Amino acid sequence: MSQPSPNPIQVLLICGGGSSEHEVSLRTADFIEKQLQGIGDITLTRVEMDGNGRLTDRDGGVHYLSQQRQLVGEDGSGWDVHYVIPSIHGYPGETGDLQSQLELFGIPYFGCGPEASKVCFNKITTKLWLSALGIDNTPYQFLCSNDGEETAKATMALQEWGAVFVKASSQGSSVGCFKVTEEEQMAEALEQAFALSPYVLVEKCLKVRELEVAAYTYEGELVITPPGEVCAPEDTFYSYEEKYAEGSRARTFVEAEGLSEAQLGWIHEASKRAFTGLQLEDLSRIDFFLTANGDIYLNEVNTFPGMTPISMFPKMLANAGHDFSHYLSSLIREAVNG
Repeated sequence: MSQPSPNPIQVLLICGGGSSEHEVSLRTADFIEKQLQGIGDITLTRVEMDGNGRLTDRDGGVHYLSQQRQLVGEDGSGWDVHYVIPSIHGYPGETGDLQSQLELFGIPYFGCGPEASKVCFNKITTKLWLSALGIDNTPYQFLCSNDGEETAKATMALQEWGAVFVKASSQGSSVGCFKVTEEEQMAEALEQAFALSPYVLVEKCLKVRELEVAAYTYEGELVITPPGEVCAPEDTFYSYEEKYAEGSRARTFVEAEGLSEAQLGWIHEASKRAFTGLQLEDLSRIDFFLTANGDIYLNEVNTFPGMTPISMFPKMLANAGHDFSHYLSSLIREAVNG
């Protein structure tokens, strides 16, 4: 534990957000807070954001972030903010909205910028970008409304592929994702997905191995870990509950077994191309599908991966021999001190 600094870096940890992923965001914030405890030149203040954007501290005090780069309380007192950690899964943390505000205020922050966040949070724009970058991704149909010709495309996709996933385009962590195997299920799945997003993705359901890499900047260098693997139970897919629930039956392996050098090389190069081409910053988790016949598809890019006790990102970072506390504190010092 380092000695306190007379002029510490004032870091604001914003968690919650009020979306369907609010509680998971708090658990990620718990992990981050623990990683920064006892670092002498960093002072951390934690506030929780509700669905209206209101910030409250642990004592219930209400605050707002000002253009003067201060956290201002109800009594008008201000506290300088040198750096922000937006620990918010879903809106507004992964959508680029909070990052846009921080950019306007000139406050450096942890993670990807507004444009990269917005692109990657939308499953359809992600696929368009991946195709533009020459990275294979799963076959899909894109629907812009829940009527007529658009829903017919979904039915035709089901008839052709046998099973599909219906996904709200702008939701994270498998929220708004429904597996459809019968035509009778399609209308309800589309209705639920469109209730969450104005655009919906209908994606071919494949029997795959689910692989993940952590891609992050460590001491100025891009690190791409060997892929880990998530094994969901046979009777389900890797749903929101399987990702985060305490009783999750999913099994995770920090390094996937049985991959060829060619497969490892393709995943590494695709991850590097995605990280660079999408202009990601600081961190991401990049997910892949490996089919039984050896096809590999990049499934999604997560610009702020979960950091709960069962999350893959911190496990893969540690497996690469890197210390999370050093990783995060170094990014903070570099952003604030140059």
